[in-house]
Amino acid sequence: MRRLALPLSLLLAASAQAAPLKLEFWHAMDEAVVAGYAQAFNRSQTAYEVVPVAGGNYRELNDKLQKALASGKAPALAQVEFTRFARLAADGRLTDLSRLTDALPEGLTRDLYVPVWRAGEVGGKRYGLPWNVSVPVLMYNVGALRRAGVAAPGTWAEVETTSRTLATRGKRPLVATADAWTFEANVTSRGGSLVVNGRPNLNGPEAVEALTQLARMSAAGLAQPRRLSEATRAAFDFARGQNMFVGASVANWTDARRLPFFQLGIAPFPCGGAGACTVPLGGAHLVVPQGTPAQGQAGAVAFWQFLMDPARLAEWVKSTAYVPSRRSVTPLLNEWYAKNPQIRAAHAQLDRAVPRPTAPAFEEWTLLLEEAISQATTGKLSAKAALDEAQRKAEGR
Repeated sequence: MRRLALPLSLLLAASAQAAPLKLEFWHAMDEAVVAGYAQAFNRSQTAYEVVPVAGGNYRELNDKLQKALASGKAPALAQVEFTRFARLAADGRLTDLSRLTDALPEGLTRDLYVPVWRAGEVGGKRYGLPWNVSVPVLMYNVGALRRAGVAAPGTWAEVETTSRTLATRGKRPLVATADAWTFEANVTSRGGSLVVNGRPNLNGPEAVEALTQLARMSAAGLAQPRRLSEATRAAFDFARGQNMFVGASVANWTDARRLPFFQLGIAPFPCGGAGACTVPLGGAHLVVPQGTPAQGQAGAVAFWQFLMDPARLAEWVKSTAYVPSRRSVTPLLNEWYAKNPQIRAAHAQLDRAVPRPTAPAFEEWTLLLEEAISQATTGKLSAKAALDEAQRKAEGR
């Protein structure tokens, strides 16, 4: 049989159509886990090839993405921590995915927890897709509390009274970390908010109340002030029992339980009073940078849908302790929750969770807030004065 000779241009065109579209995915998660998901997705279809690229921690990744956006070399898909997200959306750096997400099956979007799905919206448009979502918790030293005959505190008043019981032989039970997110949780747990109508509210009454307590406990030897840069030292002191309580993400459980010398316990984040006791969501969005071609946008959303498969999400939750973003995932976790009831209680906080503020300048305000926390807990300024100064700077005065 005579072979047909096709023009080279047609051969190249056919080859190009057959080749999957490569989509770089910049992330800050476990490299092996994400690589496994990408490989499974690539095997499941032939239109796209996701190429995961680990970018360090959130801050390193976000800074790298910012530079790539400025140079026009951004990936098709990236992970952006919540505090950076609103600024990128406001600056027109992210693709509005509303057209694609409006076409998603209702069974998927209605199954997502409302605050989790709403967190990806800015100005009524969809810029973020949920994946790794967390809630704050109170981590504690089980042995220290057991020996003292006290239970894990459920309110901020109980945190202070229990710390007095545990503050023996120079121990400072609570780690008062200058961390904006856990402080935000302290404020929301009291019914307050750091942002009101898009404006900074860093010195609102609930924030002053929260920081006044942390400063009072620090001055009394009940709390140990720590900056985020002191995380390693703080973890060591926590493991050896010098400190017994610390606010953290539920996702820190997977690493913290490996610390030697002690048994880790986690409890829902303390409530500030008799109000709703809401908690702010933590984590990151998956975003599509502006300028990504339509086919790349579709591929990014297709990969996200792959990650949202309930069985796959259930395994993701078990390996990371992030919250299940879909309601249908929870029944798949019953056996795992039975072995880890504290995680179940922590994840149940989703029912009273709220999205992070979407004011474009929120990230800048959190840096001012962390400085105020540090100044107040180290006795350099009163809580009110430190927060007033942060508010003044946030307002540009």
